[in-house]
Amino acid sequence: MIRKRTFFFAALLLWSGVSRAQQITVAAASDLQFVLPEVAARFQRDSGISAKLIFGSSGNFFSQIGNGAPFDLFFSADSEYPRKLEAAGLAEPGTLYEYAVGRIVLWIPKDSALYLNRGLAVLLDPRVKKIAIANPEHAPYGRAAVAALQHEKLYEKVRDKLVLGENISQAASFVTSGSADIGIVALSLAMAPSMKERGAYVEISREAYPPIRQAAVILKSSQQKAAAHQFLDYVKSPAIVELLKSYGFSVPTVADQPAQGHKVP
Repeated sequence: MIRKRTFFFAALLLWSGVSRAQQITVAAASDLQFVLPEVAARFQRDSGISAKLIFGSSGNFFSQIGNGAPFDLFFSADSEYPRKLEAAGLAEPGTLYEYAVGRIVLWIPKDSALYLNRGLAVLLDPRVKKIAIANPEHAPYGRAAVAALQHEKLYEKVRDKLVLGENISQAASFVTSGSADIGIVALSLAMAPSMKERGAYVEISREAYPPIRQAAVILKSSQQKAAAHQFLDYVKSPAIVELLKSYGFSVPTVADQPAQGHKVP
């Protein structure tokens, strides 16, 4: 009986070790909260490896990684964060990959009486009491929103109406829940089926804010580097590039990528 129990527990430990080896943990910017689960589902179907996705603001993840957070990959909405991690020796050399360029839009609920054809000028409408954006201190989409408002010379006129979300997903939720009248959110969120059904959007001119260049990197501390490389390579595949485009992302060409390229382990 003792021998059987010993064998059972040994088998259980072996199985749990294999299970852990088949999962990677991905820290991802909130603008990916609709598209990345689909990427992860396809990846698991094709490779047998699961990806645990944790969404949040890129700046907060950058700080957490610096403090030793146990992620395998980091998908940032600002390519500067992965570059800084690489410079600090916290990322695998040669793995930085710019996977997308994000865009921002004005978004209103379906029952809103506001006219989006006015563009950012609609924010001066007296019916607009609260405007949701992501916190520009640590969210790239928040910085883009502020840049666009400043470009149109509207920032000082509306700054007292701004309601800051911890990340771009929370900013969007402020509008969908009625806590804000209008929001400056990621196009990738506005194009998601659940958001499309609940409101309308208009894209903000790309001339009004710096490009939101987004990049991923494999972290030096990853215990699943082979699987992490597989996932990153999967994101580069033509099918996933097309999926990202379907959510409103622009995808940089090979010529736009950092000079060091990607090194296969």
